[in-house]
Amino acid sequence: MAADYAYVGFFLIVGVLFVILNIDIISRIIRPRNPTPRKLTTYECGEEPIGVGWVRFHVRYYLYALVYIIFAVETVFLFPWAIVFRELGLFAFVEMMIFIGILLVGLAYAWKKKALEWV
Repeated sequence: MAADYAYVGFFLIVGVLFVILNIDIISRIIRPRNPTPRKLTTYECGEEPIGVGWVRFHVRYYLYALVYIIFAVETVFLFPWAIVFRELGLFAFVEMMIFIGILLVGLAYAWKKKALEWV
């Protein structure tokens, strides 16, 4: 039993060392190093940057993005359920309806708090 954990620990250590070796050490050896003032300037889609780079975003942008991510991730759970819907039976159907009900309650809450309004 302890040997199984030793295998996992060994591969975890080897994986971490592999990542550190590739990202840090080998990249320092391979990459070209010739910094010039032109190379060190801010690059923004091929255009010269206008203004400062530290622009404040309104908090509603983050709320909107957070609500989208929550519902996008939660709806991913619907696809495997839909594939095996007929084999699962009534119990799984009721569970999924409860799950969708919880999502709808969350959507109603976000709607009531006006988290879905952009401006």
